[in-house]
Amino acid sequence: MRASRWNRGPRSCSRGRCQALGQTFGFPVSLRWATRVGGEDARDLPLWDLGLQRAAGRGSSGSLCGTERLREPRPRPPGSRSGRPGTGSGPRDLRAPFPRASRLDLQRVGLRGSEEELVKKVVQSGDTACLQPTLDVFSHEDRQLLRGHCHARALAILRARPSGAEGAAHTREAIAYLSLAIFAAGSQAVESLLIRAHCYGLLGQKKTAMFDFNSVLRAEPKNVQALCGRALLALALDRQKEAVDDILLALKLDARTAVPEIRSLKPEAQALVTRGLSSRCRALLSQASDAGAPLSDEDAQGLIAAGEALVEIDGGQPGWYILLADVLTAAGSYEEAGACLQKAPRATPPSAAARARWGLLQLKKGDVPAAARDLQCLAEADAQELSFLLQLLEASERQSLTQAAAREAHALLNSGQPGRALGYCSLAVLAGGSDARHLRLRATCLAELQEFERALEDLDRVLREDGRDGGLPTQVEDLCSRGRLLLSLGDEARATGAFTRALELAPALAQSSLWERPGRDPTAQVFLHQGQALMEEQRYAEAWTAAENGLLVDPEHGGLKRLKARVRREASLGCRLH
Repeated sequence: MRASRWNRGPRSCSRGRCQALGQTFGFPVSLRWATRVGGEDARDLPLWDLGLQRAAGRGSSGSLCGTERLREPRPRPPGSRSGRPGTGSGPRDLRAPFPRASRLDLQRVGLRGSEEELVKKVVQSGDTACLQPTLDVFSHEDRQLLRGHCHARALAILRARPSGAEGAAHTREAIAYLSLAIFAAGSQAVESLLIRAHCYGLLGQKKTAMFDFNSVLRAEPKNVQALCGRALLALALDRQKEAVDDILLALKLDARTAVPEIRSLKPEAQALVTRGLSSRCRALLSQASDAGAPLSDEDAQGLIAAGEALVEIDGGQPGWYILLADVLTAAGSYEEAGACLQKAPRATPPSAAARARWGLLQLKKGDVPAAARDLQCLAEADAQELSFLLQLLEASERQSLTQAAAREAHALLNSGQPGRALGYCSLAVLAGGSDARHLRLRATCLAELQEFERALEDLDRVLREDGRDGGLPTQVEDLCSRGRLLLSLGDEARATGAFTRALELAPALAQSSLWERPGRDPTAQVFLHQGQALMEEQRYAEAWTAAENGLLVDPEHGGLKRLKARVRREASLGCRLH
């Protein structure tokens, strides 16, 4: 008699792998064949008593495939076509038996030993992809049961994870369970994705871990754990800007969750995070101060969260307290800024940076002399940082500070203390917007300290940017001062040029200044040496000019008279000198 099709061998699986797995694990029928069992047969079969695995992302192996060994169904009565035995009804819904059978078994006994062993075999096989189509026929309750079991199993494996090569094997096994959990969870796989991403990170598969974190953030853009995890991976991949962006956002959303994530890192990684975070906060503060606009509430909230996190991560670093104080000051919270500075580790003597912050707060309280005293110590140590602090002041506050610093600088210079005066001079320059008067004052101070190159830079700025300030007498004096500085640097040629320009602008004023310093005879000697050098190069016109300008300073100078006669004599062959 012709065999009934129910007694034939199993049909092939839709992907060709399920049957092979079934034979490996001891069940001789394919999933497609099993779906055709209906009615009482379905109730007799423990079709989907499977272990639930928790998965961490949809991109790797992660379908569910497998059943307990199926027993042979009862043969159909002759003449039956499909559906229930003995009926002539049309084809049944192939998915219907799965939810009923799986729900009956899973809800009745949970996960039995044989089913758990089956899931374990599927995981060990490394081929879970064929299980994904099967999960489509599971009810929601069954999928959640499967997800919960797989997730719990993965956590148990990770908790018992040994070190070394065996640890890597355990991690890969946990990943397989997590992948099954993710397929079962569908859109609710965030927890499993996070854990699987960490597992991939342990195995050094950074880009795969990044994929899982991105999957979480697509579903939950404000997931702090995913932001922190992605940030740490970005650091490992030398993408520091992206890392700092994610950390800043995570701190702003939930610092209580983000800070422990950062503190769990090794010291080297922590240092990378804190340095990047500090640099970004400084850049954002500088941008806000350069724009001349106060911090918005949103920006202030993020920066304060970052500053507080830095203090919490490494409370022994004074720089983090200073950064937080700057953020609070920029946000207008002066009392809180002072309290933050009080908590900072104390150094003896106090650092210039810390003193400057106290000075800024003193100025906010109206104590201008005390503010100038504390701020001037940073003027020479770090002019760029002082400039940032000064931008946190109102225009009237800067003006008061400039005047106080200039007065103190004059007093110290007059009392013969140029060393103490220099900080006040620089403070006046920075707070006053590089005003020519303050640049001249600092140049004078620097000259007394024999820092001639710096003094020359200040005078050159005055002559280049504000040469007409104060009128002709001031300009002449600036040129004479420039010449004297060049003489101190041993550059007689350029010094002669500065003196010559001064004599051309106003001879009487220039003579008076040069007679005072460097003196009548020394000035004449400078012109003589320059004229002689020009004669050697046969530049007769320039040598003639040098001799005449020298005689303006000292009309009775014999050497200059002889130089002039020599120039006339040697250049007499058709060379018109004047």
